[in-house]
Amino acid sequence: MITHVVRYRDRDEDRDRWGVVDGGEVVPIPGAFSSTGDFIEGVSASALAELSKQTDERLVLEELELLSPVTRNQKFVCQGANYRQHMIESGLDPDAKTYNMIFTKASSCIVPAHSDVIRPREVRFLDYEIELGLVLRRPIHGPCSVSASNLHEFVAGAVIVNDYSARDIQIPQTQFYKGKSFRSFGPVGPVLALLDAEDIGRLSSLELELRVNGALRQRDSTANLVFKPAETLTELSRVQDFAAGDLLATGTPAGCALSVPSPMVQRIAALLPERTKWKLFLDAQAKREQYLSPGDVVESRIRSRDGMVDLGVQRNRIVAGS
Repeated sequence: MITHVVRYRDRDEDRDRWGVVDGGEVVPIPGAFSSTGDFIEGVSASALAELSKQTDERLVLEELELLSPVTRNQKFVCQGANYRQHMIESGLDPDAKTYNMIFTKASSCIVPAHSDVIRPREVRFLDYEIELGLVLRRPIHGPCSVSASNLHEFVAGAVIVNDYSARDIQIPQTQFYKGKSFRSFGPVGPVLALLDAEDIGRLSSLELELRVNGALRQRDSTANLVFKPAETLTELSRVQDFAAGDLLATGTPAGCALSVPSPMVQRIAALLPERTKWKLFLDAQAKREQYLSPGDVVESRIRSRDGMVDLGVQRNRIVAGS
């Protein structure tokens, strides 16, 4: 069973609530939850199924103030260079790469799906990265073996994530965490699709699409992920603990604004003085018109081809930092 839910602000009761999406309407879910993990662990699939049949209290989806379905008190872990074509455009060989690139973003960068994204004054090269986000179902406190057959025991559902990145900080300063964690750099949502054992396999065939000002920039399928969710969770379980509700962003497809020098150019650049090397890199990025500017609008969508999984459309306007 697939259940689409949202988290929204109830202005009448002055609190955050969850609801089941039914077409253009939302059925409120009873109860208060302090985190995404509390919600996932506190509400059963059968209860949500019964709620979807309710007719007494229904709200109009478009009229709600939607919040991120992942709360800021959850971990935000990411995979890098995890689509075949994106690896190739980044100068990597997907058939030869033997490591899973992992990094984290500050949970304080998580914002609702339709938030403005603030480009800090010191950032020139702001990039977009649509990603499938996986929300964990249960805690992980030690090494475990995750496979396609038991993935549903570890993953509750899926959301849209946009991993906005300040490339002039991330790369020349080798600051993945800082370059990807400025406030507003992690829109999540609008919809969380909860999946059971029968439908968890749909995660391997979702279609991603990102547009900037209406122009297509990224399009791919999760079928082209190099390191799949099960093997990634198995690997990470040997490194750190997770809680229910934590977020794993699985990497972005090709089509980012970033232009990566060829392996040969990188080898030559490695022989240059640091100042010269990074000046050449920044000069090359300055020629890329794909980087985001204030006023640009980024739209991201992830769904299955049959529409059974639809994570909604995420819209972000780029604004200048003060």
